[in-house]
Amino acid sequence: MMIAVVAVAALGLLGLMHWYLWRRLVRDVSRPGGPYRRTGTALALLLPALMLLALIGGRAFPLAVERWFAWPGYLWTALGLYLLLALLAGEALRPLLLRLRRPRPRAAAARPETVRPEPAEPESAEPESAAPAEPVVQSTAESTAESAVESVASRRLFVSRVVAGGAAAVAVGVVGAGTYGVLRGPRIKQVTVPLAKLPRAAHGYRIAVVSDIHLGPILGRAHTRRIVDTINAVQPDLITVVGDLVDGTVPELGPAARPLADLRARDGAYFVTGNHEYFSGAAPWVEFVRELGVHPLENDRVELPRFDLAGVNDLAGTAHGQGPDYDRALGDRDRTRAAVLMAHQPVTIRDSVRHGVDLQLSGHTHGGQLWPGNYLAELANPTVAGLERYGDTQLYVTRGAGAWGPPVRVGAPSDITVVTLASLHA
Repeated sequence: MMIAVVAVAALGLLGLMHWYLWRRLVRDVSRPGGPYRRTGTALALLLPALMLLALIGGRAFPLAVERWFAWPGYLWTALGLYLLLALLAGEALRPLLLRLRRPRPRAAAARPETVRPEPAEPESAEPESAAPAEPVVQSTAESTAESAVESVASRRLFVSRVVAGGAAAVAVGVVGAGTYGVLRGPRIKQVTVPLAKLPRAAHGYRIAVVSDIHLGPILGRAHTRRIVDTINAVQPDLITVVGDLVDGTVPELGPAARPLADLRARDGAYFVTGNHEYFSGAAPWVEFVRELGVHPLENDRVELPRFDLAGVNDLAGTAHGQGPDYDRALGDRDRTRAAVLMAHQPVTIRDSVRHGVDLQLSGHTHGGQLWPGNYLAELANPTVAGLERYGDTQLYVTRGAGAWGPPVRVGAPSDITVVTLASLHA
């Protein structure tokens, strides 16, 4: 019942949003019956349908079918958001623009004698001669009123077109730049993290952290290749892939993920599941990445020469009996050694603190991906992006290397982070 209520509310909001966009971008800027009005009205019905198809497509259609509506549906999702925000901001400017466009009254119009009829002729004039004076005055008044109405309508049309055009330019610019940032690929971000238990010999150890690649109907093999080349270029000591690799099945997206086999690091590459792996079938993906030479850590730990590296399953695995198990991954370890934990979602930080983890590496949030989504992400996550300390445990959250849904990022650029460990004994 609750799901149905939420779905109806979401559809209602979606309909209200598109009605408002249609009103401001189509109805208020065009004449009835024109080609622009007809085309805009048709798009106001088509685009939300494409948006819904894109959002549910991964669970309802094969990837080959999903690709047909993923691009237009997801791009409209982002574009519609920023059109809405820009138009709402434009509402504050609308009264000011109307005032600026208001014409000044003519001086002659203020003189009362210009609107009074001429006095009647002397008695010698025939009564009929004064009759035409009244229609002349009435015609002038009607003409003045009609002119005023047309002036107001013209001002409103002009202001509506200015606001709509400005909003469209801003939204297209923002979404265009955000799309380019995703398709260009993530940039390297450098972060230094001091660890009290890290031995002097491990000072300067470099871990490449990549998360939320989100291979799917839009981001494919070329995206994976860019990520692999970017990581290999910095020559890290260790590579960690912290979940949400894919949005699809192994038969559909296996070829897109295959460049991961070319990852190179002295101590290898490791992988933990994210919530999206469980939407597609986590077990086949775990085996697939293992075949590629990327080592899965399923509630497990590996003792590297100078610190422990552990990984836990994502919380979404709980519904499949494969949730995170901190006791299994960390329960019997030597706590005098530093421990680095891979956990997809930052919300698990409290468990990491209880188990004496020194550094947790996470993703999941995308840094909010689309501003102002970062404010919503803050409501659900202790840290949205960057490095923060919780007791004796530090949490680093990467913004991720891809994008879910719209291939657009605004205010949250994608990254691959190189975490350099620093020893306090160095």
